[in-house]
Amino acid sequence: MAAISRTAQFARLHKILKKYYKPVSYDPNRSVLEQLAFACLLEDAHYERAEEAYAALTHTFFDWNEIRVTSVTELAEVMSMLPDPRTAGQRLKRVLQSVFEDTYSFDLEDKRKQNIGATVKWMEKLNGCTRFVIAFVVQMALGGHAIPVDSSTLKVLRLVDLITEKDEQAGVVPGLERAVSKSKGIEFGSLLHQLGADFAVNPFSPALHEILLQICPDVQSRLPKRRAERPPQPAAETTSQPSQAQAPQPAEEKTEKPSRKKAETAAAATQEPTGDTRPKRSRGRKDKSKDAEAPTAEPAQEAAAKSVTAELAKRKPR
Repeated sequence: MAAISRTAQFARLHKILKKYYKPVSYDPNRSVLEQLAFACLLEDAHYERAEEAYAALTHTFFDWNEIRVTSVTELAEVMSMLPDPRTAGQRLKRVLQSVFEDTYSFDLEDKRKQNIGATVKWMEKLNGCTRFVIAFVVQMALGGHAIPVDSSTLKVLRLVDLITEKDEQAGVVPGLERAVSKSKGIEFGSLLHQLGADFAVNPFSPALHEILLQICPDVQSRLPKRRAERPPQPAAETTSQPSQAQAPQPAEEKTEKPSRKKAETAAAATQEPTGDTRPKRSRGRKDKSKDAEAPTAEPAQEAAAKSVTAELAKRKPR
């Protein structure tokens, strides 16, 4: 069987996409700079979300120069409706900064009069200007034939085996502009972009998988799947081991006992002395020194009494 040509593959893709999506009518009256800024917001996002973010920017900030000097965090807060507002803010801020450093203004209408090839080379040098942004400006502002394809769309085309892994890494779709005529370029580009935006938002959507299966019936084994949740641990295993809250209790009891002993000894040392000034001995122990002195103390008292009696006997009565 002869291989299907690229033109037939993309024509079939166009026919399937028209069943599920409607073409988007972009605003052709925007200036070159406005189309450039809008493309920075549209990449990997739905058209409606990009329009909301663009309107929020133009109403919140005074002009493009104020947007250029605004932090990425503030831009992300204003464009919070986008799926990745911080990346979009970084991309827009870098592009505006590069345009200002090169032209010292934000007027790019003279690019319409120049050759498209020269303008494309100029945009490729702008910091933050991606292939998607360049193709969108060429299609919408310069009147050229280019179909914008972002990273999410490249992943979908790789999934349905319309491009190779090498093409995805390079960010190109070989033969796309030759397979799709210029008269159908804007319509096909908007339909394909909607498919990529749906994949970026929820790659596990059953409705999205249905479209991908129609494009490529062999994609079933390559469809993104959610990770299986871990089964809960048995109750016996959880109860056999002591919990973290119960573990330190024995240690606390051990540390309390020495502190109580120290407190008792300190209280005993600070007590005022009573009439009995003899040192107190610990309870439960026999006073061996007292038992040893007792036998020697009684003979000494008897000897002293006998000496006193002898002296009284020697004295003569008055």
